[in-house]
Amino acid sequence: MSAATAPRTWSAPPAEPTSGSGADVAWRFARASADGLQWVLKRNCSISPGQLFGTYLALCSVSLVIALGFTWQGAAPVLAFAAVEMLLVGAALLVYAHHAADQERIVLAGGELSVEHRRGAVTQTTLFRAAWVRVEPRHGEGSLVQLSADGQQACVGRYLRAEMRTPLAQELRAALRADLDGNLVAPPATPPNSDPK
Repeated sequence: MSAATAPRTWSAPPAEPTSGSGADVAWRFARASADGLQWVLKRNCSISPGQLFGTYLALCSVSLVIALGFTWQGAAPVLAFAAVEMLLVGAALLVYAHHAADQERIVLAGGELSVEHRRGAVTQTTLFRAAWVRVEPRHGEGSLVQLSADGQQACVGRYLRAEMRTPLAQELRAALRADLDGNLVAPPATPPNSDPK
């Protein structure tokens, strides 16, 4: 039999008055949903793929008008260079759009913690028994948050700034503790349809 130690720990959270119930916790990153308590960590994307496509079409049309103007004046190679430019910019924007929807989704419900990583077209899901999950830094303060249990591990927090990973880890620990104690906030019940017809 061997003992396991965790030398890589984060600093202790600041002392806050608590009432002892998970129902009184104001979640910073998590949201209650029909699936349970969930954290969705997304890539910071300033433009959606649809907006990006529209911008690319506008860029192509401007470049094409300029290239056709030079071709009309007798500089035919400009059209070929403009076509190559539009293809290269299109390829770069396609790579960007492919990863624009990357995200990490963590769901805590029914004594189970599900971690879903979506990168491009690949989605990887890891399931843990919530009672056995360990939350610790991967390499030290500010590193990715490593969730491990039952011989499995998953690292989360890649789309957060380094200083936001410690509060995420503390919130995950608090939610796991509340789930273990049976005090986890249940998803809000949807009100009955009140349409007067």
